[in-house]
Amino acid sequence: MAKKRVKDAARDLLADFLEEHALELFHIEFVKEGRERYLRIYIDKPEESGEYVSIEDCEMVSRYLSDRLDEADLIEDNYFLEVSSPGLDRPLLKESDYVRFAGRPVDISLYRAVNGTKQICGELVGLKDGIVTVREENGDVLELPMEQISRTKLAVII
Repeated sequence: MAKKRVKDAARDLLADFLEEHALELFHIEFVKEGRERYLRIYIDKPEESGEYVSIEDCEMVSRYLSDRLDEADLIEDNYFLEVSSPGLDRPLLKESDYVRFAGRPVDISLYRAVNGTKQICGELVGLKDGIVTVREENGDVLELPMEQISRTKLAVII
């Protein structure tokens, strides 16, 4: 089965269940690594809940989805199902993530260097009209077009 169809089917199978349990679908991957296939489901809790995804949440979603996938028999090949949270250093994948996490420290990787570096660390100011604004640790403010950014993730400050 095509990757898109597997991801769409998993999304459809999970939609009502996640809503019922006050969870959100963060991201889905269906990938081949070496000889193995992995269906990875990343779940989250709404920001306003102030809570984090627990191991119990992951286990509950994994059991539910595993049973539904077995019933539907959609994936012909053997695969591993993994359910987890996006983690503290979660990637920012959607425009809404850039809005949600404004004010938080981020690590940004660029396709081309800006001011001699492809790595930007600083406070995410926000996103407007396809431009990500970041305040670097030295106070400088950078405006970066989304198409120039290869990856943005929350920085983990210890």
